[in-house]
Amino acid sequence: MINFNNIWESYKTIISFTIMGMVLLFVGLNQSWALVLGIVNLSLISAIMALGVNIQWGYAGLFNVGIMGFAALGGVSVVLISQQPVTEAIDAGGLKMLFALVLGAITIVTGVVLNKKGFNKWLIASIVVIGYLFTRHYFSEASDVIEKVDPAITGYLGGFGFPIAFSWIVGGLAAAGAAWWIGKITLSLRADYLAIATLGIAEIILYVIKNEDWFVRGVKNVAGLPRPVPYEVDMQKSEWLLNIVAWIHRSDLELLTQSDQVAQLSEYVRGASVVFVKLCYSGLFVLILVALIVLSNLALNSPWGRKVRAIRDNEVAASAMGKNITRQHLQIFVIGSAIVGIAGALLVTYDGIFIPTAYMPLRFTFLIWVMVILGGSGNNLGSVLGAFIIWFIWIQSGPMGLWAVEMIGSFNQEGNTITEFLEDRVHYLRLVFMGSILLFIMRFAPRGILPEKNKEL
Repeated sequence: MINFNNIWESYKTIISFTIMGMVLLFVGLNQSWALVLGIVNLSLISAIMALGVNIQWGYAGLFNVGIMGFAALGGVSVVLISQQPVTEAIDAGGLKMLFALVLGAITIVTGVVLNKKGFNKWLIASIVVIGYLFTRHYFSEASDVIEKVDPAITGYLGGFGFPIAFSWIVGGLAAAGAAWWIGKITLSLRADYLAIATLGIAEIILYVIKNEDWFVRGVKNVAGLPRPVPYEVDMQKSEWLLNIVAWIHRSDLELLTQSDQVAQLSEYVRGASVVFVKLCYSGLFVLILVALIVLSNLALNSPWGRKVRAIRDNEVAASAMGKNITRQHLQIFVIGSAIVGIAGALLVTYDGIFIPTAYMPLRFTFLIWVMVILGGSGNNLGSVLGAFIIWFIWIQSGPMGLWAVEMIGSFNQEGNTITEFLEDRVHYLRLVFMGSILLFIMRFAPRGILPEKNKEL
């Protein structure tokens, strides 16, 4: 007799991803391939972000809910690295802004050094206050003149004009640098205290981004970011794409008149160009995700990875054996945050626009944590699976909710008050679906769909 439980335990990774692939295939055949590829691309980016969180939580037990701050730093890096510099703004206040920032850094370093050397506290305070006043003076003057340079379009310094792919690396480094500084302050805390601290610092990062217009335009958004893939308009002019689309749809086109053939072919080419561009993005994201998973698995299976998990499972025993707990936690925190920063840069690249107001805890904290919990903390492939499931539900909850409401309405008369009430609030069903699936998984698979092997019961 077939033991389905044994089959599931032996092949659950393959089965889970196969089912997810079949669901996406079904949506593509019945709705749109562009929609499916959009879900896939967002899932891949979210999988990278969830991988960073999984490294922090699954490997070391660090409860970081400041994910949106590190993702935002990745997005900022795309603007600063890939955008062209605004020459007029640089000429107006670039040097003065640089002087103000350097002066501020010197003031901070001087205060720290003097404090460590035991100088008089009043002397240190006086130096810091004077340095702050001068810094504030030059900073205000520089920011005012920069923000007045064509504020409707620019109003900021711009970037360095480097290739967009370089910004992904810088995004990871920026998030890693911030994580190192934050970790030095917060990693002595644990559990909910660490969560509160990281969330607060993430809000501070977002507050600075939103309010310093000279930096990345504040809440005005930055559009027209460079792309690592061709534009749809350019693809529609490609002869090879035209020929391929004409060959695929030759049977349909033969039934139309000459003028209708041209119009219909143009429509097919527009759709094909969108699919092709999304496929290009998918290829890039898959390569990055696979590389990160391979590297993280190698690290996890190394002596370093075993040491990290030993600290996670029993800090007291690990400390008694001479392990530096704080240093190991800092390493994990920096690595995980760097991966989140890379994902944040990829997301802004994919969107083609940087929107500071889009960084909300619901999307960049709650959903990412649900992905990790659902897939299975401590298992990198589990985080990937969780990302695909959650993003599919998040995007498809609208159509699924509308279908559910229509099914309910079919039993009622047209114009029924209850049906109209549900139709107006169908978007709330997204949270209902999300909560229901999370409760279901927690009930029947408390360690996630693909739990960490050495922690399975």
